[in-house]
Amino acid sequence: MTRWQMVAVEKTCVKEDVASFRVGDTIDVHTRILEGDKERIQIFSGVVIGRSGSGSREMFTVRRIVQGEGVERKFPLHSPKIAKIAVKRSGVVRRAKLYFLRGRVGKAVRLKQLRNEKTPAEAAAGTEE
Repeated sequence: MTRWQMVAVEKTCVKEDVASFRVGDTIDVHTRILEGDKERIQIFSGVVIGRSGSGSREMFTVRRIVQGEGVERKFPLHSPKIAKIAVKRSGVVRRAKLYFLRGRVGKAVRLKQLRNEKTPAEAAAGTEE
């Protein structure tokens, strides 16, 4: 299979309505979970510490703290199992990968908030600062 054929195949798998987020943003990932014959949505909330890949193979890693333990989860960006990605807060970062957050605990894990642009929640509510 040539490179151009692979690109054509990948275009059919890529979602069109992907939320724009960057490394350092705090996001909610709404994931579809199948339990028997029922489907429900589970929300995984945390900080994006890395993105990798391109096209239909693009992945992102989200880290959060649960009961004092760090939990990381990798998600495929264009997966049909992901119902929605909501950006809650944007962080100021100067790196592509935030692996240094793994060694931090408590308030040291927090990132500076990006203040000059509104979060999608604020834009939808119509609040102005």
